[in-house]
Amino acid sequence: MTEEKFSIKELACGEKILPRSFYARDTITVARELLGNIIVNYTPAGIIAGRIVETEAYIQGDPACHASRGMTLRNKAMFGPPGHAYVYFIYGMYYCFNMVTVQEGVGEAVLLRALEPLAGLQMMRANRRREKIVDLCSGPAKLVQAMGITRHHNGADLTVRPLVLLKGTEPKENIITTTRIGINEVEKLPLRFYLAGNMYVSRK
Repeated sequence: MTEEKFSIKELACGEKILPRSFYARDTITVARELLGNIIVNYTPAGIIAGRIVETEAYIQGDPACHASRGMTLRNKAMFGPPGHAYVYFIYGMYYCFNMVTVQEGVGEAVLLRALEPLAGLQMMRANRRREKIVDLCSGPAKLVQAMGITRHHNGADLTVRPLVLLKGTEPKENIITTTRIGINEVEKLPLRFYLAGNMYVSRK
C-alpha cells in the first residue's frame, strides 16, 4: 500500500467537483451515492483527501435529525442550500461533518462517518496524533480532525475550494445498509451505508 494513493494532479481536477445538483436530491440516495467519492481540503500546507466509505442519512420525521424540532442557531446551516457543510460540536469535545441535501428550507443532511485516507497522510497523522492509517479517519470525529475541518467550515459551499467533493470511481465493493450507530432504540432506522469489507469503516 503506497502512502499517497492519488496524485495531486488527479485530485486537483476541477471539473470533477460534484455539482450542487448532486446534493439537491433525496437524502438517502445522496448518502448511498456519496460512497466512493473523494473529499478534499486544499489547505495552505497542502492537499488532504479521503475516499468516502461510510455515511448516515438524517431526514425529516427522524427524531435523531437535528432539524426535527425546527431551525435553531446550531442547525441553521441544515436549512440552507444543498451542497453546503453543516459542522456541529458534540460531547463538548468533537466536531462532526455533514453535507446539506434536498432543497433549501427542508433541514436534511448526510453525516460522513469514515474515510479511506488518500493524500496528505502526514498532515492527517499530525492532526490526529496517530500513526496507524486505519486510526486516522475511521469515525466521524476522527475524520474531521484528520481532514483539518473546523467549526469555521460550517455553512461552507462544498462546490468551491478549499473544501470540495470530487467524483470518484464507482465502488467495487457492495454497499451495506444497516441501522445507525449511537442512536436510541426508538430512533433506529436503516439509514447507515458503508462499503462491504472496507478496512477503514468505523467500529461500534
